[in-house]
Amino acid sequence: MPLTPLILTDLSVSYGDRPVLDGIDLVVQPGRRVALVGENGAGKSTLLRAVTGRLPRRARLTGTVQAPADLVMLGQEPPFSADASIADVLAATLRPLRHAVAEVERLAADLADPAAATAYDTALEVALAHDAWDADRRAEVAAEQLGLGRLDPTRLVGSLSGGQRTRLALATIMTTRPGCLLLDEPTNHLDDAALEVLADFLTGLPGVVLFASHDRVFLDDVATDLVDLDPSAFGTDGEGGRRFGGGWSDYEEHRRRARERWEATYAQQQEELKVLRATTQLGTEAIAHNRGPRDNDKFIHAFKGANVERAHARRKRDAVQRLEAAEQQQVRKPRALLSFEAPLTAAAGSGRVALVRDLEVAGRLRLDRLDVAAGEHLLVSGGNGTGKSTLLGVLAGRIAPDAGEVQVGARTVAELAQDVVFADPRRSAQATYDDLTPATAPDLLGLGLLHPRDLRTSVGLLSVGQRRRLGLAVAIASGPDLLLLDEPTNHISLALAGELEEAIGSAVGTVVVATHDRWLRRRWTGPETSLE
Repeated sequence: MPLTPLILTDLSVSYGDRPVLDGIDLVVQPGRRVALVGENGAGKSTLLRAVTGRLPRRARLTGTVQAPADLVMLGQEPPFSADASIADVLAATLRPLRHAVAEVERLAADLADPAAATAYDTALEVALAHDAWDADRRAEVAAEQLGLGRLDPTRLVGSLSGGQRTRLALATIMTTRPGCLLLDEPTNHLDDAALEVLADFLTGLPGVVLFASHDRVFLDDVATDLVDLDPSAFGTDGEGGRRFGGGWSDYEEHRRRARERWEATYAQQQEELKVLRATTQLGTEAIAHNRGPRDNDKFIHAFKGANVERAHARRKRDAVQRLEAAEQQQVRKPRALLSFEAPLTAAAGSGRVALVRDLEVAGRLRLDRLDVAAGEHLLVSGGNGTGKSTLLGVLAGRIAPDAGEVQVGARTVAELAQDVVFADPRRSAQATYDDLTPATAPDLLGLGLLHPRDLRTSVGLLSVGQRRRLGLAVAIASGPDLLLLDEPTNHISLALAGELEEAIGSAVGTVVVATHDRWLRRRWTGPETSLE
């Protein structure tokens, strides 16, 4: 089975009157690993769902999708039944591969029959494409590398953590080795060891890989190309997405310079248009101006006057033509970028903000000692299942400990949890913010976390990243002096992630951050506690 490319031609998706994708042209050849980037709501997940045919019924799709038949997608939530066991999932993954091997062996016994020979060739192609003879060994290796070997194989999927479900899904993909693989935020919930396994697998996969990710280190390590779906990044020909070779580090600088060129071009063109518009209002006094009267002018007044009128008409006509041409060729006005510059916290007090001694949450966390000083910025690290989220939940008062002592002395505590859930998905973003924040809260639009067009959108229609932006707005609206951030860069755009990291660094209050984000951790300069 030869590997084939993924081809999107003039792909557009809209929900009612709201366009999400507009005129996407994209070709991903086998061996290329293309990452989708852009602002939250730019359509990354929508594009992946459009390729797989999983768009909601209300969506309107135009354009064409030519996708390889051997296509697999791993969404943000793996599609396993909660009632299935780990063993059931792995067995279902191996079943078609074992069948492919058995079919090759069965047909090999009757190659004298032309029909059987043709069927044999087809079956052999399928088996070779998936390296089916090695599938059982790969399944064992993948499970061991991803830490699944330590789990009871009879354990139900519904009892697994988010990271464990993602690892199980990755194990199935590493076993089948599909010819076209789509991934939506595959690094969420994965620790460093699992991320390294995933990166090694993807870089060795011969087929098509198309993925959306907020993980900047992962983009640098894995992506061969980036496609920015955000039209605010570039000029007139950026609406359908622009492709750039390389990873995030190079692209970040490229995008900044491209934006500067766009803004400079727009400003220069507007100045030229201003001059041309003034020229179209040119009066006859501008023709042969500053020339004093000459002798005999009264005798040639009519002749000279006619020449002036003709020159005036010609200049005005030329100016109008140049103005029309310039207006047709001008670049779009650069859309104002969201810029998050709001303070995360109120000023810290003094002394100790949090004290933990001999803390235990059954089956989730054990911590002997933790002290957090006022104004301190603390990073909490650790692998999947070590209790990072649980610790933040305890400090927030959301989770009650089973044993130990916990004292929190902050005046106001706010938490951004990993999974942001709002009670009424039908309420607009603005109404939800107003419901959950005090009357003295800052203006939502002024925080720079949501576009004006998103304020009236119901929260149920917002992307995951947009909901996290709203959750962050709610968390900082009360001016907390203790802010707890659980995986704050998950799902949000890469541009906002950088701004958020700067805001954490400049926060005057106490901030506790739990994260697996390697980019953030490598640049962390404050104290750190590990729950390994």
